Amino acid sequence: MKSISKFLFLMVALVALATSCGQKENGQLIGVLDRPAWNGINPYGMVYIPSGTLHIGPSDQDVNSSYVQRAKSISIQGFYMDDTEITNNEYRQFVYWVKDSILHTWQEHFIDKEDGTQYIDWEMEINPEDETVEDLYYSGDEVFAGKKEIDVRNFVYKYEWYDWQRAAHDRDYSNRAKYIMRDEVSIYPDTLCWIRDFAYSYNEPMTRNYFWHPAFDDYPAVGISWRVANAFTYWRTNLWNTFVVPEKGEVNSEDFRLPTEHEWEYASRGGHDLAPYPWGGYYTRNAKGCLLANFKPGRGNYPEDGGLYTVKADAYFPNDYGLYNMAGNVSEWTSTAFDENAYSFIHDLNSDYRYDADEDDLQAQHRKVIRGGSWKDISFFLQTGTRHWEFQDTTNCYVGFRCALTFLGRSINDF
Repeated sequence: MKSISKFLFLMVALVALATSCGQKENGQLIGVLDRPAWNGINPYGMVYIPSGTLHIGPSDQDVNSSYVQRAKSISIQGFYMDDTEITNNEYRQFVYWVKDSILHTWQEHFIDKEDGTQYIDWEMEINPEDETVEDLYYSGDEVFAGKKEIDVRNFVYKYEWYDWQRAAHDRDYSNRAKYIMRDEVSIYPDTLCWIRDFAYSYNEPMTRNYFWHPAFDDYPAVGISWRVANAFTYWRTNLWNTFVVPEKGEVNSEDFRLPTEHEWEYASRGGHDLAPYPWGGYYTRNAKGCLLANFKPGRGNYPEDGGLYTVKADAYFPNDYGLYNMAGNVSEWTSTAFDENAYSFIHDLNSDYRYDADEDDLQAQHRKVIRGGSWKDISFFLQTGTRHWEFQDTTNCYVGFRCALTFLGRSINDF
């Protein structure tokens, strides 16, 4: 009887050993098996910018700026960047998503999870006859000329980000809740900036039409603050991770974000080191005398380049990385905080200077770097090395943005 028991025990042990990871590992250090496959991604509308070296500093036409642009050699990790500025129609997708989420919430279209949390059920149809829909529109004495217009003050979006810098310097491993930063912003473009930015100038038609009219669908979105641009990148990341990742069986990618100042400059040069303009040359006209970007040539001759205001986001020829309008059209937000002396202390590896300003901080701490110049700027601001800034809460009719996405791996050419 004892021999039979020993035999049964031995068989159970062998079965357990065969079904354990020990059988697969065979006693060798081979890592964790059954990991998700990763072949990289290539989001629609983005182009790849390979890793490389960038020489930053003053150009030969900007000697005075050597005080705020000291010469330095830095290295940039490969990344993706939108080939155009975010257009009105692309940004409208964000606005419509927020509108639909508001209506779903008001009509209580939720999915209850086992952990007690709720999520919007996007499969449910929004009832246009529901009384909550009327709450989305202006009413009473706010109605103008009898028109039924959406009250854009409802378009508030909550987003969050993680303060990696503060968390990295917390050696006591405190509760990480204090490093999860949250904000809520009104995401509808500030269309009134077309009037506010210019005194004694008739721009009301642009205020009334620029964002919603189909004629401007492919033009760059403007009237968007730095904070709202960050909210857009957060939404775009969630959109990707919610719909694209499960469909393709991928793991979550890096987050969409604003490019850093020097990622932007590196991408703008199109692989030509020290190039003063994205097209590589020293002049704003080609051999035929045609202007190569949308800016303010001469003294107020705005339409000479083909656009009185902005032009389509893919107008003019792209640079050698395939990026359109890296000079002119609209200036573009970067994630980098502006400091006159930043070049003196930034690291030479993926250089960046970041500061998340609170409302009670000094005004100077609210400055964020913009690059590229715009339709209303002279050619000096179009140069790849020219630095400029705006306050993070301001909205202008000449500032837009495009997104970046860090490439995970050594180089796309290795695949």
